[in-house]
Amino acid sequence: MSNRRVVVTGIGLVSSLGIGTDANWKNLLAGKSGVSRITKFDVTGYAAQIAAEVQGFDPLNWVEKKEVKKMDLFIQFAIAASQFAMDDAKLQITDQNAEEVGAFIGSGIGGFSTIEREHIALLEGGPRKMSPFFIPSAIINLAAGQVSIRFGAKGPNLATCTACTASAHAVGESFEIIRRGDALAMIAGGSEAAITPMSVGGFAALRALSTRNDDPGSACRPFDKERDGFIIGEGAGVVVLEELEHARRRGAPIYAEIVGYGLSGDAFHITAPSEDGDGGRRAMAMAVRKAGIRPDEVDYINAHGTSTPFNDKLETLAIKRCFGDHARKLAVSSTKSMTGHLLGGAGGLEAGITALSVFHQVAPPTINLENKDEECDLDYVPHVARPMPIRYALSNSFGFGGTNASLLFKKYDE
Repeated sequence: MSNRRVVVTGIGLVSSLGIGTDANWKNLLAGKSGVSRITKFDVTGYAAQIAAEVQGFDPLNWVEKKEVKKMDLFIQFAIAASQFAMDDAKLQITDQNAEEVGAFIGSGIGGFSTIEREHIALLEGGPRKMSPFFIPSAIINLAAGQVSIRFGAKGPNLATCTACTASAHAVGESFEIIRRGDALAMIAGGSEAAITPMSVGGFAALRALSTRNDDPGSACRPFDKERDGFIIGEGAGVVVLEELEHARRRGAPIYAEIVGYGLSGDAFHITAPSEDGDGGRRAMAMAVRKAGIRPDEVDYINAHGTSTPFNDKLETLAIKRCFGDHARKLAVSSTKSMTGHLLGGAGGLEAGITALSVFHQVAPPTINLENKDEECDLDYVPHVARPMPIRYALSNSFGFGGTNASLLFKKYDE
């Protein structure tokens, strides 16, 4: 059953660029930054005071009032993105197909805001002051669990917690689940809501965050010589994946076909990528090899591109090692320059963006690329979106602990 073809039939995006796929895509193509000063808590004394917050999100648009208190914000984001994706795919789950539809939602951190709040309740009032919904609100697999419950999806129900690769793994493993015949459709992606005091303080302590606090819009500058760290973002990205014949039978819209998935481990360092870029190279090479295509057939890469000194340089090296001379002909862009870094939700958001890039035949830009690093010497689509032929496109996600994933999308052909 491994020759089953898998297509993207629905896309749901929630980020600092907007609530809903259309708003996100419009602002991506316009090169708009979603980064601003943090409003969720008092940032006095914090080294990093900027983030990519989702503005104007009202969970009551997607969740009943009595259910909101049972869900951390990352779960609410996941439900909203999943609703957008399911509506987009026009997929109805019934008693007849429920066991053939699954949910696979990744997150790197999960319910951090709930954990912080309940810890305060415990310290100030003792255990009796803690919410009975603390655990199901905070644990990572409850995003997939709540999505499954909401839509009645009784197929595979899973979660990944592989740092910033979590939702790329969720999409890739969902692709494999459908290919091997364990489901006909999967609601797949990731979510994160980690703009919290402990999270921002912790990443700043690692010196991983940008401290360009006076100019938020230009702070995230992947591949630029002046980059000084990533911008923490929040939101969710979910795609509906379907077995091709199932999608055809119901006349579903098809954005792209997913044809390859590669994953690897660096076995090098707890936070830094391997110095030779080999882990990223192997993930990309595996995705290309499993798709049965040549490396020179890839047209575009949505890079992990975090705007950290090591990541951007070593991802560039990995691309050059994987693609050889063809690397110079690739369009490579980092949409994190606009959305910030959604951590475990990034791969889901960027999978949706990459599928849209293939469908619309346009590469989103890398903004704020004013002074290219000498070691970052590829074509990063600076400043302005680029209409171009895109037959094959990769989406890269790399995470702490040396975990890597690459997803390969193809322009859909009948």
